[in-house]
Amino acid sequence: MIDMAVFKQFQDAISHLGEMAQPEKLSDQERLSRAKAVMRQKTDRALAMDLEACVNCGYCSEACHFYQSTQDPKYTPTRKLDLLRRVHMRETSAFAPIRRLFTRDITVDDLQEWQELVYDACTECGRCSMVCPMGINIARGVNVMREALYEAGLAPLELMAVAQEQAGRGTVFGVGPAELLQTVEALRAQGIVIPFDAPRADVMLVSTVIDVLLYQDALAATARILNHLGVNWTLRSTGFEAANFGLLSGSESLQKAATKRLVDEALAIGAKTVIMPECGHAYPALRWDGRLDNGDPLPFEVLAASEFVGREVQSGRLQLQPGDASQTYTYHDACKLARHGGVIDEPRAAIRALGGDFRETAPTAELNWCCGGGAGTFLINRAAPLRHKAWEIKREQIDATGANTVVVSCASCRLNFMAGAESDQWPTRIASLVELVAEQLPTDKAH
Repeated sequence: MIDMAVFKQFQDAISHLGEMAQPEKLSDQERLSRAKAVMRQKTDRALAMDLEACVNCGYCSEACHFYQSTQDPKYTPTRKLDLLRRVHMRETSAFAPIRRLFTRDITVDDLQEWQELVYDACTECGRCSMVCPMGINIARGVNVMREALYEAGLAPLELMAVAQEQAGRGTVFGVGPAELLQTVEALRAQGIVIPFDAPRADVMLVSTVIDVLLYQDALAATARILNHLGVNWTLRSTGFEAANFGLLSGSESLQKAATKRLVDEALAIGAKTVIMPECGHAYPALRWDGRLDNGDPLPFEVLAASEFVGREVQSGRLQLQPGDASQTYTYHDACKLARHGGVIDEPRAAIRALGGDFRETAPTAELNWCCGGGAGTFLINRAAPLRHKAWEIKREQIDATGANTVVVSCASCRLNFMAGAESDQWPTRIASLVELVAEQLPTDKAH
């Protein structure tokens, strides 16, 4: 059970994040030059086709939680690629010399305006891409825009501050190996066995700053499940932080550095599997973007915690005690897990094993609506009103199921749900999937 006083302290820390950033002093010309260099570099054949394929049908607007909650045309997903599209038309397209005659060049003012569009008003959830009749990967284009803005020194100060901390000190919100060890010792005092810095292990469990500061019960629950299954596992003090603020802020170099720390630790202990915590963006950062130094694919499997637990339930290796049949559950699919990663059936298998009444939202699974807090948006203070409007769509869909508990498998989603519930006095219980599963482990092997 999360301590609401601690949650409020975390919210207060977020409100002061921007004060910690150290933005680079650049001239307008330097900012523009850096941004355009990134856009040109990242515009490969696939992205160029995406930029030229849009037919302005508007379907992406119908799929976007920010547009639908505001009806403001500036939040139309494909519009968020307009700067990237203009640079391509003028500089890298087949008819660039002609297009330069009637396509306006971008300016620093444009870059500053687009900061809100690609950070505050986009969680890169990918729902727009799923409904696009041309198959345009809008989320990828938005990510390129984030990279361009970061290089231009125009990322939101909150994301810049945490990215700089992670790169410079190796901590996130002040949490490093020492703070992780304190949490481990506190959980050990509860009788939970937690292998720490084991030199060899089949499974490396990765945690996150949010688990250490807020959701220690989620870390405890995952440990109890692994122990119950008899898994040879460990946490590693120098390779535990799954949160990747290089990815969220738009710094490719910082993203790769954060991923490399996890990869190096997994290789050092001979891990066959790395289990990611309940953290949406951390999953694709390692599973899809992680590579060895030579560019080869990772030699170990990367699983989300919900994916791992669901597989164990599906195989019959993980069986739970009968639960309260009167409980009613619905599930919020984290976008990066379901839509980007295909982790759909596994969490549902785990929820059904709890024994209550499981009810799907409409729509659900890969067409699930984003909660509005992903891709670092939860940390951007000015985005709070817009983020809450987007969350209201999700709230209404959950209310329509009549479920008394919404199960989540992403800490960012959980944070955003909690903030929304606090603001609206929403009575629905918000529960972690791994915590619910751990509560129903057979008691003789729970630790």
